Amino acid sequence: MVSIIKTMVLAVAITAMSTLTTNAQTATKWKIDKAHTSVNFSINHFFSAVTGKFSDFDGTIHFDPNNLNGSKADFSVSIKSVNTDDAKRDRHLKSKDFFDAKTYPKMAFKSSKIEKKSDKEYLIYGKLTIRNKTKDVVLPMKITGEMEHPMMKRTLILGVVIDTTIDRTEYGVGTGDWAATMVVGDKVKIHIPIELNRKK
Repeated sequence: MVSIIKTMVLAVAITAMSTLTTNAQTATKWKIDKAHTSVNFSINHFFSAVTGKFSDFDGTIHFDPNNLNGSKADFSVSIKSVNTDDAKRDRHLKSKDFFDAKTYPKMAFKSSKIEKKSDKEYLIYGKLTIRNKTKDVVLPMKITGEMEHPMMKRTLILGVVIDTTIDRTEYGVGTGDWAATMVVGDKVKIHIPIELNRKK
């Protein structure tokens, strides 16, 4: 009898592990529509907000609300693509005073888990690396809509937006220079609306 019970317990454990492994491998993969996605930021210069964006980015997103164990997100941004509508300022941002784009050409985020907060809100836990400094962050993600693509057969569209704030000084961006430290605010607001699509 003991032998039979052990065998049953082992079978249940193997089945459970197999299910978890399968789920982790089958999370839905979405394609980022770059034409309808943007990486935006805002930071204070004295008391006035200066806005900008990064136009060159790439990423891979696997997301399924019913399979969060298998959901994940990886995202990278090219520092050289920074654009604040001022060429002189953009050159300064790419210099060693700020991002040092020549030495550190990319910033990157890699998720470790995704947690449900509500039907439309999720928390993406992971690591953000800027200037070779890596910090644990939590990115709030909100679903803004989902529908069938009106012009592409058997294609779904998913809209999400990420809004968060980071402290640039924690990553060594704009530290060590008096003007950068005293004139520019520490807090950077990040706004990333993303349009995703996949085949049904």
